[in-house]
Amino acid sequence: MKFPMALMSVLCLAAASGSACADQVLPAPPELASGYRNGLQPVHASRHMAAAANPLASEAGRAMLRAGGSAIDAAIAMQMVLTLVEPQSSGIGGGAFILYWDGKRVQAFDGREAAPAAVTEKLFLQPDGAPMPFRAAQIGGRSVGVPGVLRALKLAHEQHGKLPWRELFAPAIALARNGFPVSERLHTLLAGDPFIARSPAMARYFLDEQGRPLPVGTSLRNPELAQTFEQIAAQGPEAFYRGEIAEAIVAKVRSHANAGYLSLQDLQQYQAKEREPVCGPYKAWRICGMPPPSSGGVAVLQTLGILEALQRTAAQPDLVTLRPVATSSAAGLEAPPLAVHLIAEAERLAYADRAQYLADSDYVAVPIKGLTDSAYLASRATLVGEYSMKRARPGQPQGADLALAPDRSPLRISTSHLSAVDDSGQALAMTTSVEAAFGSHLMVKGFLLNNHLTDFSFIPQEHGKPVANRVQPGKRPLSAMAPTLVFSRTSGELVASLGSPGGSQIIGYVNKALVGLLDWRLDPQQAAGLPNFGSRNAGTEVEAGLASPALIRQLAAWGHEVTPMTMTSGMQIIQRSATGWAGGADPRREGVALGD
Repeated sequence: MKFPMALMSVLCLAAASGSACADQVLPAPPELASGYRNGLQPVHASRHMAAAANPLASEAGRAMLRAGGSAIDAAIAMQMVLTLVEPQSSGIGGGAFILYWDGKRVQAFDGREAAPAAVTEKLFLQPDGAPMPFRAAQIGGRSVGVPGVLRALKLAHEQHGKLPWRELFAPAIALARNGFPVSERLHTLLAGDPFIARSPAMARYFLDEQGRPLPVGTSLRNPELAQTFEQIAAQGPEAFYRGEIAEAIVAKVRSHANAGYLSLQDLQQYQAKEREPVCGPYKAWRICGMPPPSSGGVAVLQTLGILEALQRTAAQPDLVTLRPVATSSAAGLEAPPLAVHLIAEAERLAYADRAQYLADSDYVAVPIKGLTDSAYLASRATLVGEYSMKRARPGQPQGADLALAPDRSPLRISTSHLSAVDDSGQALAMTTSVEAAFGSHLMVKGFLLNNHLTDFSFIPQEHGKPVANRVQPGKRPLSAMAPTLVFSRTSGELVASLGSPGGSQIIGYVNKALVGLLDWRLDPQQAAGLPNFGSRNAGTEVEAGLASPALIRQLAAWGHEVTPMTMTSGMQIIQRSATGWAGGADPRREGVALGD
């Protein structure tokens, strides 16, 4: 389809600037960029594969697979190492969503943090009723939710683990005791965080005697975390949720100047939950993702469903024909303008529904079937035209509660993703988080506590209507995390495991990778490295430094309000290949895929 040129509407300046347009409200990236690694090639294996955001974590996962472990065994070992070597992104003080394929069925394990029983809807409101500034809410005990990752890992391990729980902690314990080298990425995040110096425990651990971040290559030991891991390895998660570790967590949260409400009872009563995954068709594939309290599964299926509906009409070309084009950027490839236009417009519609209807389904009736119904998505697709709609409105799917107000809160989540496939073909996609970089900046027993309560809407209601994602006791905040498993609709076999960190941009990162893998037949490394783009229903975002001027000009001509910005994804992909498995890691971070 040929689009006529239109008057440029709003165009943020040069792609290298990364600045946002004045009339757009876009949250800052959850983690700083630390470069783009050129020349990465896909990794191949015939038996098994582990992919994580740090090479030391990937090595721990592969060691478990080599020992005959399952995908969940590998994931546990990787998460423990990530707690140590990537503390800014995830850890045992945070939460996680796990998708698991046992060869017969897909399961969804919810280890999302929960709000303490003592909180109220006014948790993040100032005395005058205005919402607190984000940093004022984030730093300290107020923002800490009940950590859930250990209980979720244990629940999945009880069903699918092959190696003893204790053995899975050995790599992390050894690294914590003997030391690991501070990576360039960790150093970059430390140097960019002014709040570390104000946290005595973090300053002692991460800064030198002059208060400077530890240099790259410094051997960093964490004997306190090693001891914590040894207790959890020997006693299971109960060592975390009861006893001295739990008491230390509660004391830290409640004694901070910005005190929180976490109690020993909150920790003791927390339970991970097994939920029904959200699955749906996209062309020849079946896509499975996380249900609420994650919005990732629903939003990805909505985007793909709208795109498929568009491609069934004579007015729009099939995405298969819109192949990536060569550019002079570090990525070497770029999605063509028309593909970016269609995907961004589909995402705009999905994000509008997300803000209106998605929340913890134990507290809010989320119309999942209505939101992912093919007829509903086809009706939404009719709103996509030659020019950008700029700001989409939520639809009215069947079963929707129309008495809710939209959540207008910007989301910032610092996350990590890992994938694994074992010798028996079981597979896992797990996205794990402490929310903002370094979480609440409260360090306890060698690990950091999350600030995930700031994922709730700070404003509980608008014009007398409640916001679905408002703070409530025991409730789990809405997330954008989107661990994803892909299957063939004909054979039923697993095609891919993937996911990414990146806050509220995660959904767009996963959409881009899925289109790259499935429509454009890119290898997993190409799909991970492809320049990011998308829309969160507040302008159209393209990746600063990788988006070409030609792409920006064409999108602006079609009415897009274009914002070049840092888009620090951290995609990990494992895809079935002719000889077994192929893996790709995001060049924007330091992860690798390793296999045999």
